[in-house]
Amino acid sequence: MSHSKPDTVSAVLARGRLGIPSVVFFVIAAAAPLTVVAGGATTGYAVTGVTGIPVSYLLVAAVLALFAVGYVAMSRRIVNAGAFYTYVTRGLGRPAGVGAAMVALLAYNAMQIGLYGGAGAVTAQFLNDRYGVGLTWWSCALAVWAVVAVLGVARIDLNGRVLAVVLVAECVVALTFDAIMVTHPADGTVSFDTLAPSHVFAAGIGAALVTAITGFVGFEGTVVFSEETKDPRRTIARATYIAVAVTGLLYGLSAWAMSVATGPDRIVAAARADGTDLIFNLVSPYLADSIVTVARVLFITSLFAALLSFHHTVARYLFALGRERVLPAVFGRTSRRTGAPKVGSLVQSGLAFAVLVGYAVAGADPIVHLFFWVTVTGGLGVLILMTVTSAAVIGFFARSTHTEGPWRSLIAPGLATVALGGILTVTLREFATLLGVAPDSPLRWTFPAAYAAVALLGIAWALVLRTTNPDVYAAVGLGADRDTGPRLAPDTVRQPA
Repeated sequence: MSHSKPDTVSAVLARGRLGIPSVVFFVIAAAAPLTVVAGGATTGYAVTGVTGIPVSYLLVAAVLALFAVGYVAMSRRIVNAGAFYTYVTRGLGRPAGVGAAMVALLAYNAMQIGLYGGAGAVTAQFLNDRYGVGLTWWSCALAVWAVVAVLGVARIDLNGRVLAVVLVAECVVALTFDAIMVTHPADGTVSFDTLAPSHVFAAGIGAALVTAITGFVGFEGTVVFSEETKDPRRTIARATYIAVAVTGLLYGLSAWAMSVATGPDRIVAAARADGTDLIFNLVSPYLADSIVTVARVLFITSLFAALLSFHHTVARYLFALGRERVLPAVFGRTSRRTGAPKVGSLVQSGLAFAVLVGYAVAGADPIVHLFFWVTVTGGLGVLILMTVTSAAVIGFFARSTHTEGPWRSLIAPGLATVALGGILTVTLREFATLLGVAPDSPLRWTFPAAYAAVALLGIAWALVLRTTNPDVYAAVGLGADRDTGPRLAPDTVRQPA
């Protein structure tokens, strides 16, 4: 860093540029509400054959709210863009923390890059159907990539405004569609059957929960932006709870509204027949074509918003690791002009470009092989991280002097660890079904095994640092405060080895 021009790069993210609304916009945009409503919920009905999809969204929201209790309690004491990496380090030790960092990098890169397959394919299909423009999926994906690459090095608050416009429009469309579907019920009767609590104990609910949890991936990213908020202690906690509540209620409401419009006994068949067009087909008789077209465009921009949000998450993880020299120091550079993690952003863009070119040259299916397989794998990684982080919260508070009380420091994170661990177990057991491959396919274990491999690699690297570079090892998890000590609110904590 000493060789960098002082007016070009820095090692500090832009402070105080984000308030609660901006952070909420970033994380809900990552969850891509309209994509989940139009694609995720429909796919959930079609793939699992379970009619209790609305209940599964609400149940997952409850589990994630439980997870958030310990998560935000820790965020009040640790302000660091490393998020999961930092929390696992403080709670379970430096080797586990570096292992978690490698899992996070793989998971969020998978989420971000996989989304390009969906964005490219959906955009190409829309342009062809609507305007007769015959473009390849990869040319559309690369066009979206170029915009994300440029915004990735721009001011974070500018990105927040872009995401705000897209997100508000998405939510308005989703709620409008919900109102139309509920006011035009099948057979003239509004049914609440798909909201019955008994669905929680129905066969196949495990697969439904796995499908549902992927729709929430991104909400946990509130902590990634903590260093750039005006008031981290207040902003991150409120933004996290708002994100879980808004997405959970919106997903549950929309999934239920679709079942009202088709009839509870016909929703699975309708989802299998129409796919992601289902919600648009259900409202088309009652709306002008131009409005439905706008909604389809917003479906595309929903994917774009998620791409941009995950790009920022990956760049900030790289920044956090570079700043602490766990990765090469060059990743710890930020733009003096915009405050964005410049090098991490450019590297992420370069990786995404290489993968897109590779898929295009190989002639792989952008929806199945890139969008579906890779994002499902990314969701698995985030689920692993949330489970481990819940256990880390317990470890952190067990060795610290604090005033949180047993609910926030032990009971809630303990229950979250058990609940998330259960969902993770179901996910691994049914991963072949989620990928749409045969039970004996090696792919069912290849993708999960990648996380075990990178985690072990991270742990091994931490042990190497402990021996060869003890100063770097000692600073793991301290972030911007590695020279002055951790930013902890007045409680104290003993750092595990």
